[in-house]
Amino acid sequence: MEKPELLAPVGNFTNLKIAIDAGADAVYFGLKDFSLRANAENFTINDLDKINEICKPKKIKKYLTLNSIIYNEEIPEVEKILKKIKGKVDAVICWDMAVINLCRKYKIPFHVSTQASVSNYESAKFFKKLGAERIVFARELNLKQIKEIIKKTKIKAEVFVHGAMCISVSGRCLMSQFLFGKSANRGECIHPCRRSYIVKDTQEGKEMKIENSHVLSAKDLCTLPFIEKLKSAGITSFKIEGRNRDPRYIDTVVRVYRKALDKKLSDAELKKLTEELNSVYNKGFSSGFYLGSPTSDDFSKVEHSSATKRKTFIGKILHYYPKMNVATIKISSPVKINEKICIIGQTTGIVYSEIKSIEVNKKSVSKANKGDEIGIKINSLVRKNDEVYAVREN
Repeated sequence: MEKPELLAPVGNFTNLKIAIDAGADAVYFGLKDFSLRANAENFTINDLDKINEICKPKKIKKYLTLNSIIYNEEIPEVEKILKKIKGKVDAVICWDMAVINLCRKYKIPFHVSTQASVSNYESAKFFKKLGAERIVFARELNLKQIKEIIKKTKIKAEVFVHGAMCISVSGRCLMSQFLFGKSANRGECIHPCRRSYIVKDTQEGKEMKIENSHVLSAKDLCTLPFIEKLKSAGITSFKIEGRNRDPRYIDTVVRVYRKALDKKLSDAELKKLTEELNSVYNKGFSSGFYLGSPTSDDFSKVEHSSATKRKTFIGKILHYYPKMNVATIKISSPVKINEKICIIGQTTGIVYSEIKSIEVNKKSVSKANKGDEIGIKINSLVRKNDEVYAVREN
């Protein structure tokens, strides 16, 4: 059986570099318009040549998301975009029939987005007949249903294996639009479902905060514990959610799933890798719908993150001396010996290190304070203006 593709989310050039270095086979990204992650940094059409330069040497596939709802007045702009991106991406991820028809018109490969909620083999047959190369199945399917659709249609299947889940069917939620005028279906969702809520008596105005006040907030999907079941299901692409996530998240999650796809992991290895996933942004982990319908245990009790570690900005690289493996940094917050750090940059990607010694004015110190210019050993190449973060326990 062919090894599944590992598909990583990227919202900027830094995360593109990091995803590739971490082992992604393919990346997906949006432009400034018509993407369901409108709040991500995203790219411009002019960036596509540079993206190709970065991806081509390692044969990384590139998928462009044009997966928001399209209105009449927007069709000419969408058509302009598709004309310009033809031949510069491997496929367009879409679901609005206007975009699908334009892809067909210009002979651009397309994948059907999870927004289409393809949940049965007849729907899959329909999109396959239209020319879809791949379908991103609805998140509400269990593993048995996925296998049946693949068997009956022979369609290439893409599924989410890790990341945020929406309380609504395939993300078609009106809550953000209703409360704040920010439509999830236009990529503007501000995730009010993640917040805590109270029960209010409309007659007397009395309020109660229920035991788990995050009644609409789903835990994050994590398929690592049953990854072998997915690997044997005939799925073409394993997709990670997170175009808005920070570089450490992209690096950690892609590396973990790369290891899981490359070989069968022991229980000890699975436990260790799960701890790594827990160290970056998450709201607790759930198996989603894969092993059965979610229960009350699949709802989160935190508003922000359950990550066991956090990164704290401590400064930028002023200069790197490769012959000595020494970097100078202007410190914006205190840092001390034995702290673990990560250095992040658009060209550098992400580099992890541990501070074994600190020099200030050519004198060894155990701690540096805000405003100090320090020198530390870093064995990997870093660059001027790369950002430096301390990675600390929460």
